[in-house]
Amino acid sequence: MAPRIKTIRIKTRERIVQSSLELFNLQGERSVSTNHIAAHMEISPGNLYYHFANKQAIIAELFTEYEALVDSFLHPPKGRLPGVEDKRHYLTAILDGMWRYRFLHRDLEHLLEADSELAARYRRFSQHCLIKAMAIYGGFVEAGILEMDKVQIESLTLNAWIILTSWVRFLCTTRENATHLNEDAIRRGVYQVLMLELAYVTPDAREAVHALCAEFYVPLNKALEDAS
Repeated sequence: MAPRIKTIRIKTRERIVQSSLELFNLQGERSVSTNHIAAHMEISPGNLYYHFANKQAIIAELFTEYEALVDSFLHPPKGRLPGVEDKRHYLTAILDGMWRYRFLHRDLEHLLEADSELAARYRRFSQHCLIKAMAIYGGFVEAGILEMDKVQIESLTLNAWIILTSWVRFLCTTRENATHLNEDAIRRGVYQVLMLELAYVTPDAREAVHALCAEFYVPLNKALEDAS
């Protein structure tokens, strides 16, 4: 009996995490309580508290997932120099992560103010991402796709980070219903990063990078309009 009970508990815990992510993304983290999550899942609040002591613990679990997702793709290719196709891979992965965990970007300041441990984790995460992103940009320089010195790599990395981590919050200031976002709106944020990089693209890579820009382009009015 014991192994079966353990399996059920793992499944319930995973369901709580995924249901919470769904509700946080749809309604905003501040509008969702543990009681809302339990009701959505049709389980008792006590069952939820068996797995998570409070909502902050659920958010911490979701942040762990987000960290793992970002860490899975934020590294240079192994054994070779990167190409423009790798840039598409990074941008697509970033878009997917921002969309899948969009509540983190939308409610970030509130989340960090409410949980000092999460704030410390986020600071470490930010530093880790910046270091890894600078290494990736350095690889594109070595491959002849971008032309930058170390100071420019550092500045571009920081500017790209600021855009990507604040883009969802920017979108929320432009619409009446801040919870209604669509993937095209977030795609435009990734395009903005491409525009930052464009000034450093080498002549040999320009045609391929321009094609990539066209692939990620979303008209600004479409990105800023309310989604149903």
